[in-house]
Amino acid sequence: MSTTSPPPPTADPGRAPVSTPTSTGARARRRDRSALSREIVLQAALDLVDAEGLDALTMRRLGQRLGRDPMALYRHTPSRDAVLDGVVELVLSRLSVPRVGGPPGARSADWGAQLRDLAHEYRGLALAHPHVVPLLVTRPLATPLGLRPLGTLRPLEQLLELLVDAGFDPVGALHVYRLYFGFLNGHVLNELQELVADPDEEEALLRLGLHHLPLRDFPRLRALAGALADYDGAAELDEGMDVLLSGLAARLAPPG
Repeated sequence: MSTTSPPPPTADPGRAPVSTPTSTGARARRRDRSALSREIVLQAALDLVDAEGLDALTMRRLGQRLGRDPMALYRHTPSRDAVLDGVVELVLSRLSVPRVGGPPGARSADWGAQLRDLAHEYRGLALAHPHVVPLLVTRPLATPLGLRPLGTLRPLEQLLELLVDAGFDPVGALHVYRLYFGFLNGHVLNELQELVADPDEEEALLRLGLHHLPLRDFPRLRALAGALADYDGAAELDEGMDVLLSGLAARLAPPG
């Protein structure tokens, strides 16, 4: 006597198909892979550097942070050096260089105020991402100008435009750019190294650890303990900008 297997159940057209764990996981993995992009990789790299410093940034650690095989990252950033350049590009993209207004050749009367505002914005970015500051200073030394990521060159192009509009000739504007960012980088590096030996100590000499210095050898430095302890980065930046801008304004002033 033969037995006949029952026919397979007919799908209910009004009922949504049931997803198995395997199919759901595969779709999620496909979505995750498709969501990966250069921007996501660079943001994760910046977050990692902010949290743990530059030495922590490896392709392996970056892959772990993104939940990806490190080899998958190379589709978007070909090397660790490319990631470092991209981190610099990402930070500088948040710098708002003032746009030049008015007709071509018309001088900008408030170029000094614009440079001052930009300086404070650059300082803010540096304090928000202190571990990236060494990259901002040194990465340009590792790559020829024309081979750097375009995003790192836009502040240069925009600042040159602002300075030429203010009345500097193009070569003079380039000199001003170098002087300006040399000052800014020096300022932020100096501010970031203003460490306090004992934050709970009220006496400035003890707070900064200057009492360890022999008085005979360092009388002036010890005498400045109060000023050193009261360091104000924003005010210090403004004082430096006063000197810089007054010198630049004098170069633009007509002879006579």
